[in-house]
Amino acid sequence: RNCRTPSTSPDYSDGKGADPRPRYTRGGGAARLTPCGFHLSRLFENDRHFSHLSNLEKEMAFRTEMGLYYSYYKTIIEAPTFLEGLHMIMNDRLTEHPLVINTLKRFNLYPEVVLASWYRMYTSTMGYFGIPTKMCWSINRGEGLSPVDSCEGLGDPAYFYVTCVFLLNGVMMSLFFIYGAYLSGSRLGGIVTTLLFFFNHGESTRVMWTPPLRESFAYPFLVLQMLLLTYILRTRSPSRTALVALGISNLCFMLPWQFAQFVLLTQVASLFASYILGYLAAAKMQSILVTHMITLGVCFLLMFGNSMLLTSFYASSLISIWVKKAAALFGINVLIRLPQKLMQGLAWVGSTVLLKFVLSTILGASDDAHISGLIKSKFTSYKDFHTMMYTCAAEFDFIELEVMLVLFYNQIRAQIIGCSQPFNVKTLFLQLVYHSLQLLAFALLAVLIMRLKLFLTPHMCIMGSLLCSRQLFGWIGERLKHQSVVLAVIAMMAVQGVANLQAQWAIIGEFSNLPQEELLDWIQENTRPDSVFAGAMPTMASVKLSTGRPIVNHPHYEDAGLRLRTKLVYSMYSRMSGETVKKNLMKLGVDYFILEDSWCTRRTRPGCSMPEIWDIEDPQNVGKIPLCTHMSRSSRPYFTTVFSNDIYKVLKVPKDHR
Repeated sequence: RNCRTPSTSPDYSDGKGADPRPRYTRGGGAARLTPCGFHLSRLFENDRHFSHLSNLEKEMAFRTEMGLYYSYYKTIIEAPTFLEGLHMIMNDRLTEHPLVINTLKRFNLYPEVVLASWYRMYTSTMGYFGIPTKMCWSINRGEGLSPVDSCEGLGDPAYFYVTCVFLLNGVMMSLFFIYGAYLSGSRLGGIVTTLLFFFNHGESTRVMWTPPLRESFAYPFLVLQMLLLTYILRTRSPSRTALVALGISNLCFMLPWQFAQFVLLTQVASLFASYILGYLAAAKMQSILVTHMITLGVCFLLMFGNSMLLTSFYASSLISIWVKKAAALFGINVLIRLPQKLMQGLAWVGSTVLLKFVLSTILGASDDAHISGLIKSKFTSYKDFHTMMYTCAAEFDFIELEVMLVLFYNQIRAQIIGCSQPFNVKTLFLQLVYHSLQLLAFALLAVLIMRLKLFLTPHMCIMGSLLCSRQLFGWIGERLKHQSVVLAVIAMMAVQGVANLQAQWAIIGEFSNLPQEELLDWIQENTRPDSVFAGAMPTMASVKLSTGRPIVNHPHYEDAGLRLRTKLVYSMYSRMSGETVKKNLMKLGVDYFILEDSWCTRRTRPGCSMPEIWDIEDPQNVGKIPLCTHMSRSSRPYFTTVFSNDIYKVLKVPKDHR
């Protein structure tokens, strides 16, 4: 695959031929970024060899949800006009056939809309002036495979997309530096935060492996939002400009990601706890609360009335605090006894949970019911099909106990420092108290779902800047001595930190998925454009992205109707009869089912194979041979096999002639 020759295909936006000069650099189109952006681009390129992939391979590299999100970006840039593309994704007929859905409402696709508009403006402007935007090559893949054309440069849709993601996250590192410097009152604190982030890069982000995921767009705005919040907490009377900036950053965090509400819930909880402990003034708490409520309302409108926002724990917590304020539960004296403070916190938690379920019942919303089930399953023996789909994945498991012990130690120490001061000095510790509580909240999220350590680790890096704070560590000695100690600590951290970075740089891979490439090529050549497909959620995203065929299920699980559809589709991996499964698929209007043996046999741990997950929902068939096992041998008499290779088997579903 390393043999590259100039392609005869057009590589300029104005249609000119390929530049004859040979180049053998890897990822040059995405490398002209900030230092952090270059670091991310290098890791991504080393892992995928992205610069040498064909357009189809680049799309296949965006697996599961990534491929689904990217498909809407592709729809807009390939539409005759931007507005037509926007109309197509707002009246989508392909994602949940035969339903017509507003994907901009359902899937938090504002990043794709913005990037698609920028791409169209960029390519049209460059084309108008005759400036080349990409360079294309013919790649010899070897092993008897046919050569493919591969392009790099911002004129390539995939390159433009990932470059913007890496640029955004590269800018985020500047925010980390400013954040650490501001929190600690020392530029050295900014350096410590930045170094800690790089030293723990693999535990702090996964943007270099999964650029299109929602957190890649949302998290940088959370860093900005928390920086602005820190400024507001430090200011005696925050200006309207600061509050508006907080609201805008809040909105930019919420719009790209459906799970932002859970992070903001932890922030509201941390602020409320800071208030009832007497560190946060009532007027300031009210200003922040109003900003959150206005932002939630604007986001609700921009998401076309997405019910998950109004019925979220985040919305209920804001209303609950507001009601308590109106009921004069706020404004209590800071010297009040601890049991009463504790009662306020418990009352807030109880009213938030109660209000959330009341709103969900009134509005008939159950899209986030699986989240409640997931939390319930963490503390009880409760299991159902949907919770098992989550808990069987390693990233939704519990985090290690050792990490939590360290966090609790740091939290208790911070509280001792604050409480040992006279009352008139305690206001100096408001930021420390809030950030410690926020760290504890992120730790709780990480304990429940290991995947969410991506919030915990960066916040620990930010808290690490406090090592440079003269207010907290001035007892070490004069400034020079203090700085010498900090530098010594950095030097000790660098030993393991550099080893971590070298381990990441040493990851060298090359994306290739020939079985899926064969599948997608077969679909393109042998099925009608309106043929409807069903199968495993990750594969369905690739089918929609690369072939444009209608699908009935997909990886975005935050919808009650979609979960029911997926359950019907996945009955193929149960122990039900072939007749029952055939009727399920016919009910959905499926023409072809893509069977994957790995989904039938894969078992991450005991009880976590698909047939075992189905045993919870279908106990009457426990002990029978799974239907997928029968289908891998022979699809008759219920289906007809029309394509197969080592991984995939396409079953044709009979038409419903009722």
